[in-house]
Amino acid sequence: MLDQVLGTDRFDRGPVDIANLALEYSAHTAPESPIREVLKRDIPGCMGALVYGESKPREWTIVSHKDQSEGRRAYTLGHEFGHYVLHRKLIDEDDRFDGGIYCDESSVLRREGEDIEHEADEFAANLLMPFHDFRRQISSKTVPSFDDLGTIADRYGVSLTAATLRWLEYTETRALLVVSNEGYAHWAKTSKAALKTGHFIKTRKTMYELPASATAVTQDYRQEAVDGISQPSGVWFDEPVIEMCISSKCYEQEMTLLHLPRKEPVYHADEVEEDAFDKLSESFRR
Repeated sequence: MLDQVLGTDRFDRGPVDIANLALEYSAHTAPESPIREVLKRDIPGCMGALVYGESKPREWTIVSHKDQSEGRRAYTLGHEFGHYVLHRKLIDEDDRFDGGIYCDESSVLRREGEDIEHEADEFAANLLMPFHDFRRQISSKTVPSFDDLGTIADRYGVSLTAATLRWLEYTETRALLVVSNEGYAHWAKTSKAALKTGHFIKTRKTMYELPASATAVTQDYRQEAVDGISQPSGVWFDEPVIEMCISSKCYEQEMTLLHLPRKEPVYHADEVEEDAFDKLSESFRR
């Protein structure tokens, strides 16, 4: 719809203005029950919320936690806008939602939600980072650096984490994203190609300790670590990887992106389900 209205080159002019889109779209499509406000507030334990007023027909407000970066906030607003478009009748009528729906980090940032949280997440990702444009920027066979993914994050006005997770959804390369703190993984995401060869990191209901030589453990955050260093077989997996790592002082965590060599997937009878965001070796570019 936005391509039809604004043109297929719309992202060349800037990201989706999600706050204004939510206000204008709801006013035109549901004038009796629109989104009246998009606010920043202190909502401890939550990244965002979609709340409604007491009187009927309902008027709605999208709220984002005030301490988020603008990139994270954009994705949060997209997620809550998704709840409005897809689920507002359910939220209004179901007793489970008293006054609205409140979404925590696992639902929005990690993209681990189920049912309607998953649907709102998919809505936000497709709205802010549509595949048809994303693939034109980074092909499914490309092995991107953090700089490449950062450029994409700026294009869509989202966080580096959100852009990386979106890329992992369609890439044909074997890659993993690990988000950690103090030497332990908080959560991890795996591309389908890596998962099919049995390479994943399990963080659900377990503590995954990072390898001792991982940059997130040594904290040697030189430019080489951002661009990518070679870790030999036996450090992360049973084969070598290119490890890229950056640290966020704001969120007190590290992001590690692991690229494995190209390999045809081997399908296993009992495939484990996934848990739960330039200077590469030339062999990984083939």
